[in-house]
Amino acid sequence: MNLILVAVTIALYLLTTAWLGYRLFGLKIAGGMNKLHLLPGCGIALILHAVVIYQSIVAPDGINLGFYNAFSLMSWAVVLLVCITVIFKPVENLALFFLPVAALSLGLAQLFPMTRIITDSYALGLQLHILLSVTAFSLFVMASLQAIVLSIQEKQLRNKHPVQIMQILPPLQIMEELLVQLVAIGTFLLSLSLATGVMFVHDLFAQHLVHKTVLSFFGWLIFAVLLWGRWTRGWRGKMLVRWTLGGFISLLLAYFGTKFVLELILKRV
Repeated sequence: MNLILVAVTIALYLLTTAWLGYRLFGLKIAGGMNKLHLLPGCGIALILHAVVIYQSIVAPDGINLGFYNAFSLMSWAVVLLVCITVIFKPVENLALFFLPVAALSLGLAQLFPMTRIITDSYALGLQLHILLSVTAFSLFVMASLQAIVLSIQEKQLRNKHPVQIMQILPPLQIMEELLVQLVAIGTFLLSLSLATGVMFVHDLFAQHLVHKTVLSFFGWLIFAVLLWGRWTRGWRGKMLVRWTLGGFISLLLAYFGTKFVLELILKRV
């Protein structure tokens, strides 16, 4: 039954991606697409994905946050945020990328099941820390892709030969504003995540969390400098892109780099 659920969810993600790609490229609609048509397929896939995540992660003695389970949870959170954001902001281009990633994460979690039980995960403080961490990281994933798209868009405009995808994107100023908003909200949530981590996570050395904490704080510092530069120096374009990607790389190493080394290479749980 679980495999059928996974297969249906993956199919919905991929079908929604194909439909969105057809609307954006095949029909060449610039700004005229009803983006809310994206939500039904995404919504059903998200609900099914949530059921699969619950079955995979919630264990009798805690929460199983193995590498691929964590990847699946993060991808689910990113797609959820994209679907919410698309109601208010023009971020359909992000959905075109993240829906297949969510499908991939589901497949990997089923093909390569791993166990990493957090035994005290029922503590309210730790649950709050995990929720804040997942949400903050998901926002920075969106921001990093937004930064890459912004960089490509800026380069195409300088060359005065924009490709088709650039013609259907919002103006450069709106893209920059959206990037800064994502970084600002993500930095606020990351601040809360670091604070709750200090308060509720005990024995960092025994749990192999020192590297994660240091890299997360370094990422927070990079994003704080980015926001300072934007609000006081008026940073735009390349400066925003470079600092965003730098901070994201630091968080990527914190969230998944340490898990990859410990669980996939060193085989520690």
